[in-house]
Amino acid sequence: MKPADLALAVAFVLIWGSAFNAARLVVLEWPPFWALALRFVLTAPLLLIIARATRSRWPGRGDLGRVALMGLLGTGGYLALSWWAMALIPSGLVALITASTPLVVALGEAVFLGRRPSPMAWAGLALGWAGVAVLGGARLAGHFGGAQGMAEALGVALALLGAVSQAAGLLVFAPARGRVDLWSASAGQSLVSAALLLVLALVLEGAPPAAASDRVLLGLAYSVTVVGIGGYALFFVMLRRFPPSTAAALQLMAPPVAAVIGWAALGEVLGWADLAGGVLTLSGLMLLFRARARETAAPTR
Repeated sequence: MKPADLALAVAFVLIWGSAFNAARLVVLEWPPFWALALRFVLTAPLLLIIARATRSRWPGRGDLGRVALMGLLGTGGYLALSWWAMALIPSGLVALITASTPLVVALGEAVFLGRRPSPMAWAGLALGWAGVAVLGGARLAGHFGGAQGMAEALGVALALLGAVSQAAGLLVFAPARGRVDLWSASAGQSLVSAALLLVLALVLEGAPPAAASDRVLLGLAYSVTVVGIGGYALFFVMLRRFPPSTAAALQLMAPPVAAVIGWAALGEVLGWADLAGGVLTLSGLMLLFRARARETAAPTR
């Protein structure tokens, strides 16, 4: 790998992983829906400016609905559930659980699109879901029924629902991929997400917070600029320069990075069962991605 490509890969993994830790900084003090609403309200205009500056083509009428649903489910719904989960359980754990999104997508393709997984893909799915089960079970063991157990069970459930929401958005958006420009699609998704989060915040959290500490402001600023703009820019460049298998492998490195940063910077603690579940989940995903790569490379007859 060329030095420039290596630097791009490292920067992407660090930004993608640290996004969870920045969110954790915010939701420990601020209600998650108001925090996300502010993030999207600030990010959407910036993405619109970039889309206009890059002369990105706005999605056609037939794809507008798919972009909106991706914003509703794949971006807004996913992040709303994930940020809520991070108010209850460590950010590294949320990163590991939501990494199961491709597992949900693969099941959705099999059930709704008739795409039958290969034996290797089935093995990856089984291994990945076993890891998710270990991650969830580890949080309940030892304090089942207590207040801490209830809170952590809710956090795990929210993270899993976030993965399901993101997978649903990806499945709906899939037919439009390749037809829409990435910057304009991201801007449209952010506008829809901003509207969703404002409604959720007003209905479920009441009035917005009156003040913000320095750590909340730091977390929000990082989420808007470094993650919301820089992270997507790196991702789009990476999609053009790297093969899909490399891009998928780099995404798998983000959850462990989030776990390490959460431990080092935020004092989060993950047990051995959490780590074992994370290894199982990521190993299953690696098998699934390898199976998909083989299916794509196989000659058609």
